[in-house]
Amino acid sequence: MKRFLGSVPGTGRGPLVVAHRGASGYRPEHTVPAYELAARMGAHFIEPDLVATADGVLVVRHEPEISATTDVADRPEFADRWTTKVVDGESVSGWFTTDFTLAELRTLRARERLPLLRPRNTMWDRQFPIATFDEVLTLRARLSKELRRTIGVYPELKSPTFFRECGIDVARLAADALRRHRLNSEGAPVFVQCFEVSTLFELRHGLGVRAPLVLLTTDGSPYDLVAKGDRRSYTDLLTVPALEELAKTITGIGADKDQIIPRTPDGRLAPEPTSLVADAHAAGLVVHAWTFRAENAFLPANLRDGGPADYGRAVDEHLAFLGAGIDGLFTDHADIGVLAGQRFAAGARPRLATMG
Repeated sequence: MKRFLGSVPGTGRGPLVVAHRGASGYRPEHTVPAYELAARMGAHFIEPDLVATADGVLVVRHEPEISATTDVADRPEFADRWTTKVVDGESVSGWFTTDFTLAELRTLRARERLPLLRPRNTMWDRQFPIATFDEVLTLRARLSKELRRTIGVYPELKSPTFFRECGIDVARLAADALRRHRLNSEGAPVFVQCFEVSTLFELRHGLGVRAPLVLLTTDGSPYDLVAKGDRRSYTDLLTVPALEELAKTITGIGADKDQIIPRTPDGRLAPEPTSLVADAHAAGLVVHAWTFRAENAFLPANLRDGGPADYGRAVDEHLAFLGAGIDGLFTDHADIGVLAGQRFAAGARPRLATMG
């Protein structure tokens, strides 16, 4: 029965449309206006990425390093904060949330992360402040009341091992926030996601989080396992026996799209999906796929139409994955995800022939 936790809140049906970083195809990502627009477009869940400040407050940014998503590089008063740190085994240079208090971060403003592909979003640069997780949870409750439907929240704990090395337990901070907002229950409109296996185990078995948990997967290996000398990769964790074991702790898999329908060497969608969705469902796990975007730069070769920043046949890509049995999808364009879900429910199927 775990699979049906992946259905649209209050309906018992799917697929879920998860607004990836908010309506990030239309507003700078991880801003209150991006989340609010996504909900008004029909998204079922809004997705904040969580990082921590020096004073232990969870804020919403794509990663601990913030030069790509804020105006920090233009702020001379913070020039001396530029540094290099090791995040998830990689050397990263820039400005990090762990070197700023919440009050200092509040003086920064968000900006578009992909200005060449989303030039219209740059009109919103430097308009919106950095939001806290508590503010997003309050927004979720307000929008649910205003729109008269349940809006869920799908937080991702970013780089927990890195933050732990900085002396900050982001898992505990997230668990405390869920309790404050009365969202720590099996039926709460929440999925907590993470690329690290041990963090999900800590949430469930150490911190008593009862809300649904999702393991994010891609190529390579979970960094928490790498840091411990555990040689298992994500591929190893997606075998049938491993999925059955994971199902004792988690509710679902948040899979890289290529793990569900791979791309051929020439960039087209493969004719058949892998067994991942069927294997996960057999273990009682939901499968949510990431990330769907409308711009040609991100679409399979046979669904592109125009230049890299132009929109291609995004609905057909959505339909192909819905046909593969996914329970939900992460999208930068919530309105397209909602439309695709409606069309799929009405019997539409993708047109995958090469554009003429």
